[in-house]
Amino acid sequence: MNIGLFFGSFNPIHIGHQIIAQYLLEFTTLDQIWIIVSPHNPLKDPDSLIHAYDRLEMCKLAFEDQDAIQVKDIELHLPQPSYTIDTLTYLKEKYSTHQFSLIMGEDNLVSLPKWKNYELLLRDYQLYVYPRTGIENTELHTHPHVHLTATPKMEISASFIRKAIKEGKSMQYFLDKKVFDFIQAKNLYKL
Repeated sequence: MNIGLFFGSFNPIHIGHQIIAQYLLEFTTLDQIWIIVSPHNPLKDPDSLIHAYDRLEMCKLAFEDQDAIQVKDIELHLPQPSYTIDTLTYLKEKYSTHQFSLIMGEDNLVSLPKWKNYELLLRDYQLYVYPRTGIENTELHTHPHVHLTATPKMEISASFIRKAIKEGKSMQYFLDKKVFDFIQAKNLYKL
């Protein structure tokens, strides 16, 4: 089975993430998508993150009706900060019959040389890349393991949603209803 790994902070998960996952499931050769909640991306500020288990729960709520898109807590049980190559090594050992591919935004493709052992990622895995606005092509765009997809461009960001919630604006149509209700019930992102 070819499983696409969609890593992220998902702080919070929003409709853009859901659209990207659904598109890649329907329009690529991926058989399943695993949403991997990262406790702390080494390239991001940890102070902006809410608790990992709240982010995990929101992801579960967002995809609970979709069998082919599964939410996994793998990185919550691995050493931190989490590095993609370490998670992939763990997954290859645990699920040796699966083939794993990476899902990432074009902005992450451009910053890939900053990632731990990025050469191994490019050598050993297929990368399904969704487009982002304002990204210049690099030599990585033509790498044989990089698949640039026609996924609709999502101009929605989790940081925009967090800022809007903090300012008292409703983000109900930017979030799955169950995710929106969870954020409201727990009073998240208000401080």
